[in-house]
Amino acid sequence: MKLKISMLIMLIVFLLFTTGCWNRRELNDLAITLAIGLDRTKDGKYLVTAQVVNPGEVSADKGSGGSPVIIYQATGQTVFEAMRKMTIESPRKIYPSHLRILVIGEPLAKEGIGKSLDLLSRDWELRSDFYIAVTRGMKAEDILKVPTGLEKIPANNLFDTLEVSSKALSSTSHVRLDELIADMVSDGKQPVLTGIYTEIKGDEETSLSKKNVEMIDSPARIYFNDLAVFNKDKLVGWLDDKQSRTYNAVTNKVKSTVVNISCPKGGKAALQLMRSKAKVKGKVKKGKPEVTIKFRREYNVGEVECHIDLTKPENISKLEKIEVQRFTTMVEQSIKKVQEESKVDIFGFGDAIHRSDPKAWKKLKKDWSKEFQDLPVNVKVDLQIRRVGTVGNSFIDKIK
Repeated sequence: MKLKISMLIMLIVFLLFTTGCWNRRELNDLAITLAIGLDRTKDGKYLVTAQVVNPGEVSADKGSGGSPVIIYQATGQTVFEAMRKMTIESPRKIYPSHLRILVIGEPLAKEGIGKSLDLLSRDWELRSDFYIAVTRGMKAEDILKVPTGLEKIPANNLFDTLEVSSKALSSTSHVRLDELIADMVSDGKQPVLTGIYTEIKGDEETSLSKKNVEMIDSPARIYFNDLAVFNKDKLVGWLDDKQSRTYNAVTNKVKSTVVNISCPKGGKAALQLMRSKAKVKGKVKKGKPEVTIKFRREYNVGEVECHIDLTKPENISKLEKIEVQRFTTMVEQSIKKVQEESKVDIFGFGDAIHRSDPKAWKKLKKDWSKEFQDLPVNVKVDLQIRRVGTVGNSFIDKIK
């Protein structure tokens, strides 16, 4: 009984020291930041753009018809300094804990992004689950100033668009901060980020105002397209659509996509990729590395614009052979082009060599960029078309 009383007293004493929140933050004191843009000014400083939520305009019950977000900008010798300088005009402290997307300007990316990312990786208030993109032919601030229609908050529009396109098309890729840093410090794989740009039709002043979201055909649109290739932390080149699809296929980032193939007797058919798995295996023969990629892919027939009897298994086999040839050629040509132009291993072939022969990798990694340029890559594809849809043969067969 005495023991129970003693434990109860100790519990009460401990509770006295655990009341309250010593590091609490009141929402009224914070500027919730969902998107950040990083650029370099002409005098060598960082230009930081923050897209901050306007709480009064996103509330379900209130709102005066104003903008749902506010843009704050500041320059500084460091990113940290620039963000603190925003308090000169912002009544609340910039709070990036709910950051959804980071946009990096192309000029800064060419110079190197490592230093600018240090704050974002070090700050305890920041989670690392936001996406990162690189502008193409423009500044990051230009992207964050574009109003969007379908999503009220532009940062959410960027986040959701990148996520949906990477799952449905396979020519983009959503990359988080921890993934980016892991690739930058790796010896056997270099980073890749999705490119982003805006297209403005007509008057720029109208396109960047509220009128942009009040029109059916918005004059200013934001697009994610192609992938940016990095050597450590510096942008060194861009991949086209086929190379981007190849990169995602090799690195197992493909969820689904659509491909067009030629039918045996002319015309087109569209196949929907349902599953894709790639296994990269490396080996070293007499000091020379080589890599084999084995793909396993499953498709459904999505659209038929040719005369073909899909009820016959031999015709399905013909379509499979056509797609194997198309996909194999695309992968081989894309990898070869990356070897010749970008000259950096974005596919993780170095990691595959490291896994297979750690001793040989110690010698190869010192000059891996040169080894990669002449690396033999063998491509093997196991492919099946599973389903042809709900209508069997197309009604086109009955049209003469």
